[in-house]
Amino acid sequence: MIALYDEMKKRITDITHSQYAMSLLDTIFKRPIFKSSDLAKETGIYKLTATGLLRQLKEAHILTELQKSSGRRASVLCFPALLNIAEGKTIV
Repeated sequence: MIALYDEMKKRITDITHSQYAMSLLDTIFKRPIFKSSDLAKETGIYKLTATGLLRQLKEAHILTELQKSSGRRASVLCFPALLNIAEGKTIV
């Protein structure tokens, strides 16, 4: 898990070029399955900024969308690399 954290620290920083990269990384390691709206609340990142960062991580295949957003319902995302390590098998 430490190796994954170190790898993701570099990748997420390189992908997003954001001052929020470490906060984002720490949050997805704490909760590898989350609602997109919860991420903004937990990190304190503005909702529009968080949406853009999550889009970048989905496009880079770091995050996977488990449930699409619909109306006022937020999307549900997961961090499959961490889930797969924790479970010891490929989950997502």
